[in-house]
Amino acid sequence: MAETAPMVIKICIVLGSESLFFAALLFGAAGTVRWPAAWADLILFIAGAFWITLWLARHDPALLAERLKSPLQKGQPFWDKILILPLMVAWCAWLVLMGLDAVRYRWSVMPVWLQCAGAIMIVVSFWMIGRVFRENPFLAAVVRIQTERGHRVVSTGPYATVRHPLYATMLIFLPANALLLGSWAGLVASVVFLSGIVFRTVMEDRELQRGLAGYPEYAARVRYRLIPFIW
Repeated sequence: MAETAPMVIKICIVLGSESLFFAALLFGAAGTVRWPAAWADLILFIAGAFWITLWLARHDPALLAERLKSPLQKGQPFWDKILILPLMVAWCAWLVLMGLDAVRYRWSVMPVWLQCAGAIMIVVSFWMIGRVFRENPFLAAVVRIQTERGHRVVSTGPYATVRHPLYATMLIFLPANALLLGSWAGLVASVVFLSGIVFRTVMEDRELQRGLAGYPEYAARVRYRLIPFIW
């Protein structure tokens, strides 16, 4: 654990900086810090992210180191490099939209029980994300065949049901945030991210089919990419 301490410190700094930036976007757009739902959303995000980070530091420091690498890497397909920036901009715009919608202008009125359901969905999402990280030691943040790490097909746990369970979890996580924040506009706009996730799923699946030994056979056994019995 001692040798992973610098990585934990680095990722804590990154997560802390991201959280402050997200808070600035949400509360800045809202025009007030008196927004309990946003505080709850940030607390759940920070708690979930730190929980996964500490688990990786203890059980899979190699994967933690991999995820700390630059979002632009050698061997990463050009399409993935191009996709990252628009998704980052869209994420920021999404947070601003929900602050304007739910608080500053109050275009949306969402029942409290539905916001609570969103919070529960976020907790469930982080549990699911943790399961995926536990199962796949090659879960890099970018699309890349990690030959130097002995990249192989993972077909156990959630990977026995769908081929891209982390992306599948995002189908729950993103709408859940809009629900918790009380923004109908944010819920509709989350479709932008969902379409981006579907696109990345298709493209990443093609890369794995072409470059990862045993993946075509795995894909023949596990037919569904994101949603069991549907797609």
